[in-house]
Amino acid sequence: MECPFCHQDNDKVVDSRASGAAIRRRRECLECKRRYTTYERAESGLRLRVIKKDGTTREAYDRTKVRRGLMLALHKRPVPTERLDAILQEIEDELTSKYDLEIPSRAIGDLVMEKLRRVDQVAYVRFASVYRDFKDISQFVQEVEPMLSQRTDTAGTKRRTEGPDESGPTGGD
Repeated sequence: MECPFCHQDNDKVVDSRASGAAIRRRRECLECKRRYTTYERAESGLRLRVIKKDGTTREAYDRTKVRRGLMLALHKRPVPTERLDAILQEIEDELTSKYDLEIPSRAIGDLVMEKLRRVDQVAYVRFASVYRDFKDISQFVQEVEPMLSQRTDTAGTKRRTEGPDESGPTGGD
């Protein structure tokens, strides 16, 4: 395994554990002493093909593209890498259970949005803004409004954003 930092091929496995359908390995480079994580998965005999938006182009399903999209959406969000990997595995499991050989790219994007909506609303909005290719702010607001109304419904009432409550003590007099 080549170190992603110094590109030397001299490492040792520090820790191994199961992580869903993969094995997570913590490795330490014996040259630069930095640690990194790798994932080992069984290669499936099934080769899924993605049908692109134009309907004529097809390409091999690429796990790294989906992972990259999730990572960009979750950038600086309080979601651990293990959860990101679990989301990716859930997406792949659902896709392979619903589709045999070919998957419409829209199905992948919709499934990613569904998973992100449940995990982190900010990441969901980030992903949706790129995936849905909003042309103006009204499209963006239209996407966010259902989440805001749901938040209001679950809270019972809207939160007050004006100044302090007039009926209570003001303090400091």
